[in-house]
Amino acid sequence: MPQRHSTLRDRRILIVEDEALVTMLLEDELSDAGAEVVGSARTVSEALQIIERVAQDGGLDAAVLDINLAGEAVTPVANQLAALGVPFLFATGYGTDCDTGGHAAAPVLHKPFATERLVAAVEAIVSFTPDGAGAS
Repeated sequence: MPQRHSTLRDRRILIVEDEALVTMLLEDELSDAGAEVVGSARTVSEALQIIERVAQDGGLDAAVLDINLAGEAVTPVANQLAALGVPFLFATGYGTDCDTGGHAAAPVLHKPFATERLVAAVEAIVSFTPDGAGAS
């Protein structure tokens, strides 16, 4: 297995994306990289429910968030993750000056992106956590 995949081994990742095909691609790539995708949500409400459930069951190491979920801003999810100390990145079709809801420090992947960039970006935010372990 390539070295880059070991960084995500057993890391718990949440995907928040409203497009089913994109969700499947993200799930496949992150799973192939060794991550455990603990859930995928299509709405803010679903995402917040998953975060609450997973916080009580081992926590999260990172999340991948689409900025716009069928017209609904993902900001409440980003706010909750930030409050819990869970690193996240945005994966969006918006341009470089997109509204990250006050989370300008979060990395942004602009769609379409190569799957290698996704894995590298998630590795970067996971390894950036202070103790190298995920937050809960």
